[in-house]
Amino acid sequence: MISKILKLRTALILAISVATILFMIFMFFYIRNQFFVTRTEINEDVMIEKITNMGKLELVKYSMKDVIEKKVTRTLLPDKRILFVATGEVVGCIDLTKVQQQDIVSSTDSVTVFLPNPEICYSKLDHQRSKVYELSGVWSPTDRQEMIEDIYKLAEQRILQNAKEMNVLGKTKENAQTIFKPILENISGKKVGIQFR
Repeated sequence: MISKILKLRTALILAISVATILFMIFMFFYIRNQFFVTRTEINEDVMIEKITNMGKLELVKYSMKDVIEKKVTRTLLPDKRILFVATGEVVGCIDLTKVQQQDIVSSTDSVTVFLPNPEICYSKLDHQRSKVYELSGVWSPTDRQEMIEDIYKLAEQRILQNAKEMNVLGKTKENAQTIFKPILENISGKKVGIQFR
């Protein structure tokens, strides 16, 4: 009888010990994971600064690539050089908010619309697809950062300048005739002439 009680007591102690050990192992892994878990919180407060009514009719978009090399020659130190491939776009448009009542002259069988001169809506450099391919002669991280910032600024200017040289505004005028004119003719049911002021 005593041996049965001892065996039962030993089995009970053994079961409690195993349960305690399993609980301790579980707690060890749980606590360890909690120490190595990283949490990221993002707080955001959006404020509208300005609402602008848009009336610009985009008529042409030039997507371009430009390879730009900038070299700074120095007398004692090696030359600084950066090779950059810029990818960007320039959009030509017409601001329809500038069209007034007197800019639309109608007769029995035709309508003449005087549009404002085309303008460049925006030009932007695609930072995801633009890339520095080579950078040499740069010694300090500050110098490196300055070279990269300068080439990005230069690339933005060059993309806009190249689009102007490729006559983006002329193409915008041309597209106003081929795209916008048929829309107006379908709406009015008359022959439409487009002129620019």
